[in-house]
Amino acid sequence: MKKYNITVNGTMYEVIVEEAGCAPSAPVFAAPAAPVAAPVAAPAAPVAAPAAKPVAPSGAQGANTVTAPMPGTILSIKVSVGDTVKKGDVICVLEAMKMENDIPAPCDGVIASINTQKGASVASGDVLASIN
Repeated sequence: MKKYNITVNGTMYEVIVEEAGCAPSAPVFAAPAAPVAAPVAAPAAPVAAPAAKPVAPSGAQGANTVTAPMPGTILSIKVSVGDTVKKGDVICVLEAMKMENDIPAPCDGVIASINTQKGASVASGDVLASIN
């Protein structure tokens, strides 16, 4: 058995871990350890990431939005503001987990805004474009 201190979201916990391959003579049950106050370190200065600029004015939003289904990087944008698209047409290509994923239009319409740019990192649920 080994004892470790683990910090999760700034709270330190004391845990006991059994080594793999060892057969314990009797089961060992430990009560959950109470959180131990961790020393607070000064946070590092955040590095400002370049903000993705929407191609259309920020006020122009369509009735339907195209969102990122998973976190990744935008490899290319296949449409421009004002383009007419049909349901299933590729709006952009998102690279996630070393795979290229086509992001389709959810409906027929006209591209009202593009809210990302090539090379931008996006999170799951981020709005990539909007369609009228």
